Amino acid sequence: MSDALARHFAALTARLPERVRTGYWTRLVPVLAVLATVTHIPSFLRPVWSPDEGYLATQARMLADGGVLYDTVVDRKPPLLPWLYEACFALFGSASLWPLRTLAIVAHLVTAILLASIARGRWGNRAGGAAGALYLLVSIGLSPEDTQAATFEVFMLPAMVAAFRYAERRRWLAAGIAVALCSLTKQTGGAVMLPVLWMLLQDARLRGVRWQPALFKICFGFALPISLVAVILTNPKGFLFWVVTGSGDYASLGGAWLQMTGRALGNSAILLAAGLGFLAPVGHRLWLRLRHRALPSPRGEEYGSTSDLWVWLLSSVVAVSTGFHFFGHYYLQLMPPLVLLGTGAVATSKLRWKPVLLYSAVASFAFCALAVFWPGQRMNHTSQVASTIAEQTTAKDTVLVWGMHPELYWLADRRPVTRYLTAGFLTNFSGGKDGKDVGEQYSMADAWQTFDEELAKGLPEIVVDDSGRSPYQPVHIPRIENLLDTRYEVVGVNADTVIYRLKR
Repeated sequence: MSDALARHFAALTARLPERVRTGYWTRLVPVLAVLATVTHIPSFLRPVWSPDEGYLATQARMLADGGVLYDTVVDRKPPLLPWLYEACFALFGSASLWPLRTLAIVAHLVTAILLASIARGRWGNRAGGAAGALYLLVSIGLSPEDTQAATFEVFMLPAMVAAFRYAERRRWLAAGIAVALCSLTKQTGGAVMLPVLWMLLQDARLRGVRWQPALFKICFGFALPISLVAVILTNPKGFLFWVVTGSGDYASLGGAWLQMTGRALGNSAILLAAGLGFLAPVGHRLWLRLRHRALPSPRGEEYGSTSDLWVWLLSSVVAVSTGFHFFGHYYLQLMPPLVLLGTGAVATSKLRWKPVLLYSAVASFAFCALAVFWPGQRMNHTSQVASTIAEQTTAKDTVLVWGMHPELYWLADRRPVTRYLTAGFLTNFSGGKDGKDVGEQYSMADAWQTFDEELAKGLPEIVVDDSGRSPYQPVHIPRIENLLDTRYEVVGVNADTVIYRLKR
């Protein structure tokens, strides 16, 4: 039977047109698919990689239980990814994130294919294949918690690269729609609008045409999906607050500057090490330009205008710097323009592709191995606490996690008592902040009033104090300290996490 199937498959393949059987994309896409899978296999080794995954998973369960986005289910992020999590949970169950991890690999693959298309159009077939491969190799070139998780930046990248590609081909309406989809995944994705507008102006100048009609198409394409989501699919007032105006304190300049600077420099250095194979040629070319030297090309080619790529990179740097938090997963937004700049620098120089790809492959293997052997103490601790929560409660009980690790709700499979899944909403705490501007008085508007109303409907059976030595620990938050002292008793301690149960 197997021989008959093999012959039948061979016959069907032989009937395909020659360009399909031996075409460029027919040969390249399977290779990129394998590479995308291999580099992200470690993502399946842990139930959860980051608090963002835990937050999204908890949000999805709340939405499935009848929660309303930007009302009883809140976050400072746009809605597309919470809806995607909810849809996957509805189809495959909510006990595992493997469907999301699979879709994350697909997102990386689509990003790589789009980058290959851009590079191929500029520098030829070999450059196209190299750009796709280099992106997938460097896509894990940060901390595994930042690159193996199925979070906002990963799903933002395909739309971001698509927006650039559409603009490059003067498909302005499609470019505007792609920018909107990117922004509806994460706000900073909208920064790609800058290179889109730059390409519009350059195209109008070079071709001597009016730019206003194309600008109208971009704006219309951008406004249509945003309006659909804000006005029809969600609450307009809630959407405006949570996605646009309600993040001012989170994105403020206040915080631990030394810590933020160290994080910015550290993640930049890690990304530089991961992509040195193709970033070194970019640096060398810039140095030569500063020295006013000619740039030789083995085929007499010129690097061509890369101003749009530099504008894209600049807009991504601004997006990464927004809020001055410099988390590692923010740096994923830098990878596509950096890969294209590196690809162009190599393709139009005397450098050979072999050492560039070899270095990138070795670096990728190191980061892949790092993900496999990444320390699991925090995950073990979180799993133990979640198990204790599950043992101390029933499915109908609610829980309050006073901390910044909402994955505890999802791992314990227990409902949050409040819409505020982290203590940051009630204290203005976020990563990188010190004790300054953290406390009850710095909470979001009316947050404590809403929190009190939620607790008035029924106190949580379990309160998990996961604040450790953070500036929002109960001793600094009188309302939480009073609640624990008067209504709860300690039933467990795991490292610096204290578990309280409602007194009978």
